[in-house]
Amino acid sequence: MWLFNSSIGRKVIMAVTGMALILFLTFHMSMNVVALFSAEGYNMICEMLGANWYAVVATMALAALAVIHIIYAFILTMKNRAARGSERYAVTEKPSKVEWASQNMLVLGLIVLLGLAVHLYDFWAKMMLVDLVGSGDLAHSTDGAYWIQYVFSNTGHVVCYLLWLCALWFHLTHGFWSMLQTMGLNGKVWFTRWKVIGIAYVTVLCAGFASVVVWFYIQSL
Repeated sequence: MWLFNSSIGRKVIMAVTGMALILFLTFHMSMNVVALFSAEGYNMICEMLGANWYAVVATMALAALAVIHIIYAFILTMKNRAARGSERYAVTEKPSKVEWASQNMLVLGLIVLLGLAVHLYDFWAKMMLVDLVGSGDLAHSTDGAYWIQYVFSNTGHVVCYLLWLCALWFHLTHGFWSMLQTMGLNGKVWFTRWKVIGIAYVTVLCAGFASVVVWFYIQSL
């Protein structure tokens, strides 16, 4: 099937899975920002999601999309290196027109994946997973505000999350316009506009996450 066997097909898969991840992150950021204004409102959302079947399905789908995205990133990187052969060693100077993020997408992706794993451990494992297995800290399994305050009162966690958000910003700003280019939206005028829109969108997205981290850290001092 061309979708899996051709380079264009693999790029389409990268674009679609990347789009799904951006949409998930947008929902997640919007949900987290609620905690800045109302702990009760945030906990109401957490309780609504809880261990309900649709939340479990969405979590499994996200995990599958993340795995597919990173696997295909490895495949594309290896195939690009194989295609260049020994030529990649011939020139050590990096092209001036090639963005730094573009040259380091795989490394940035791995950092983002590691950050997601830490995030799942800090929150999902102590909330939805506790509800699913019926053991652990059941008293706080739907108290998301408690876990936000707990996790972001730790300086080490805060630094790691902010570094993760920096890597996420670089990864998504490049991935956003790359995704649109794959989908054929690469006209000279609108491509430039979409690139600016993508940078603005991802900046707001990451700033939303960072505001929650910083705010609750300041509150803990």
